[in-house]
Amino acid sequence: MRFLIDANLPFKLAQTLKNKGYDVIHTDDLPNKERTTDKEIRKIAIDQNYTIISKDSDFLDSHLLQRIPTKLLFVATGNIINKDLIDLFNKNFEAINKLFDSYDLIELNNKQIIGHEK
Repeated sequence: MRFLIDANLPFKLAQTLKNKGYDVIHTDDLPNKERTTDKEIRKIAIDQNYTIISKDSDFLDSHLLQRIPTKLLFVATGNIINKDLIDLFNKNFEAINKLFDSYDLIELNNKQIIGHEK
């Protein structure tokens, strides 16, 4: 799978997932960096088959109402320090990746991973 990480998550998360062998870009890798609009991010995700990883509820709303992006990992951890966020991803990312075989929307919070029905 390919992942596009939104600006509201740390660039270090992209580096961590790349080191695990995943195909990952962060909005900081895009020409407009953190100024890339949600609309542009959704278009890139569709055109280049990326799953968006974001804390932005606008992506959640768009997925639920329009199925755009087609796949979303919604990070619902609230305020969390980067180290704890990276640890949470390190602990759970293999399971998250496998859940995308069955679900298009996955929610990650501090205590659990939830796959939402298609």
